[in-house]
Amino acid sequence: MKKTKTIITLSGVFVFLFSYGNISGNIDHPDRSGSQSVQTQTKSKQTVTKSAQTKTKKTTTGTKTSTAKTKTSPKSSTAEPVKKVREPGTLILGTQIWAEKNLNVNTFRNGDTIPEAKTNKEWVAAAEAGKPAWCYYNNDPSIGLLYGRLYNWYAVNDPRGLAPKGWTIPSDADWSKLVNFLGGQGVAGLKMKSTSRWNEGNNGTNESGFNGFPEGYRVENGSFTNIGNVGIWWSATEVNPLSAVDRFLSQNNSFGSSTSPKKRGESVRCVKE
Repeated sequence: MKKTKTIITLSGVFVFLFSYGNISGNIDHPDRSGSQSVQTQTKSKQTVTKSAQTKTKKTTTGTKTSTAKTKTSPKSSTAEPVKKVREPGTLILGTQIWAEKNLNVNTFRNGDTIPEAKTNKEWVAAAEAGKPAWCYYNNDPSIGLLYGRLYNWYAVNDPRGLAPKGWTIPSDADWSKLVNFLGGQGVAGLKMKSTSRWNEGNNGTNESGFNGFPEGYRVENGSFTNIGNVGIWWSATEVNPLSAVDRFLSQNNSFGSSTSPKKRGESVRCVKE
């Protein structure tokens, strides 16, 4: 009986010690596990941070690629404008193209003949009837070869077209554009006048190439006047039923504007349509 009690007592002590060891182990283990979990979470955060950095680098790379595309865009927007090529018999003055000489035709654009009025009576009759007419100064064809023909305004305004195809009779606004391009009315005349044939040495520089000769004009009654002193050109601009606007060169250096009777015979200089 004593042996039995001793064995039971020793067994109880052994069980107690064994249980106590397990309890001690359960206290230490959670600390180690918790530490490892924290470290694992920290590593995970670092991984996420690295991933974010990788995405940032990719975004930067995309920005560089976009910049590179911008640099290689075509340069067509900076191309120089095409320059006008001067055709024979023309003048390029600013944005306009003018004929180099006065008009010298005896037919309309459609081929119909423009009546020539030689005598004073013929000239007056055509004007009073409001019909087109032309003439040479003093009815001299040799003068016409140099200065062109003189036309009444009824020829200028005829619906059959006095100007050749592709050309037109300049309006007063067209003349003004030319004057402005040449520096204004006060100085344009000197640049437009020919370098010879003006009386008293009042020649121009012909800097513009217009080569304005002093061809004179025909008065309403049929007489001729002012050759050597005046060059005068019709515009297509009407003032009233009896008169229209014209432009003229004279002894000074200006390029004047006036209103003249439609019955008068004046030169014509065409401009491109």
